[in-house]
Amino acid sequence: MLGWRGVRDADVLGVWSPNAKNAAAAARYANELDVGAAKVYTSISDMVADPAIDAIWLTGPNQARIENVQEIVDALERGRGTLKGIACEKPLARNVAEAKEILRMVKKAGIMHGYLEDQAFVPQVERGRALIWARGAATTGRPYLARAAEEHSGPHTPWFWQGALQGGGVLNDMMCHSALVVRQLLTKPGQSLTTVTPKRITAHIASLKWTRPEYARKLAKAHRGVDYTKAASEDFASMHVEFETNDGYTVIGEATTSWSFVGAGLRLSTELLGPEYSMEWNSLDAGLKLFFSREVKGRAGEDLVEKQNAEVGQMPVVADEAVAYGYEAEDRHFVRCFLGKEEPLLTFDDGLDVVKMLMTAYKSAEEGRTIDFPPRGLDKFVPAVARGAWKPPKQGR
Repeated sequence: MLGWRGVRDADVLGVWSPNAKNAAAAARYANELDVGAAKVYTSISDMVADPAIDAIWLTGPNQARIENVQEIVDALERGRGTLKGIACEKPLARNVAEAKEILRMVKKAGIMHGYLEDQAFVPQVERGRALIWARGAATTGRPYLARAAEEHSGPHTPWFWQGALQGGGVLNDMMCHSALVVRQLLTKPGQSLTTVTPKRITAHIASLKWTRPEYARKLAKAHRGVDYTKAASEDFASMHVEFETNDGYTVIGEATTSWSFVGAGLRLSTELLGPEYSMEWNSLDAGLKLFFSREVKGRAGEDLVEKQNAEVGQMPVVADEAVAYGYEAEDRHFVRCFLGKEEPLLTFDDGLDVVKMLMTAYKSAEEGRTIDFPPRGLDKFVPAVARGAWKPPKQGR
């Protein structure tokens, strides 16, 4: 919602949540931000039926994605309302079968769709990519290596930690960002992501921190229903992707994600390298830093940076996270798409491609080998983490 302060052509007019308290708080927040006269709806169907609502942003938990899309589509098919578009938060679904079903339903209903991948819209990444391709690649050849990482100390909400609900661990939760970003960086601006095709994927997952006995106890205390001594999800994942370009090159994408990162807070980073050039970005190199001595007392919070881990010492400040992480730009883009002013840069088709890459990565990690993309049987594959069958090595004695 903070991102909507920089969107001129739309207002946030409504909120629905199965938790009425959360819905009321979200609507109140939208009104406080002055991004729209938002009200609470009693159902998704009622929201679709309201002629004031032109588009819906799906930002609910992964396990509710199918039923939420089904309710939207059913309302449209019964003639209860019309929509210009639907935008969906990452990942599109928990596995390939669910992602395909979501895409099928939305296409059948004839709704324009957009895949909400905020990191693809990070201003520094967008600008750096444009300059690299316009100057470096145009004169010395296309880039050949892209790296992306997202790292923090772990999610705030219990369902993220539960593989059966979320669809996995950090690989499913955050590698969806990095997998798309490396492919995007390696793709010439203006061209489709399909011009850079995944061919082979190698991945590793591990539980480095949260299955250690002392941290498993902390996790269980902080989040009801989460017990990593019995059902753990990975808190670290890495992925190596070999891509083939439409002009005959092999290029590489490397991605790392972590819920076991110790630092100032959320850290996003990207790199792009070519024959005679490179670019890099790190969200914690924000330019503004504050220092507080031990004498400065205060409660824990996240007023400096998302997932903030300390309140004393020298710390970076991300002054406007909604802009820095790409939320404002993605919201503005998809609003303009649904108004017919732009073509979507990312659709549910791209979201499906990401899920296919993630599931191949899980398959690679489980089998301990490089997997040709796409492997057979991917439509039926559900990661061991999501089935509650993953057994990480024990941490500690």
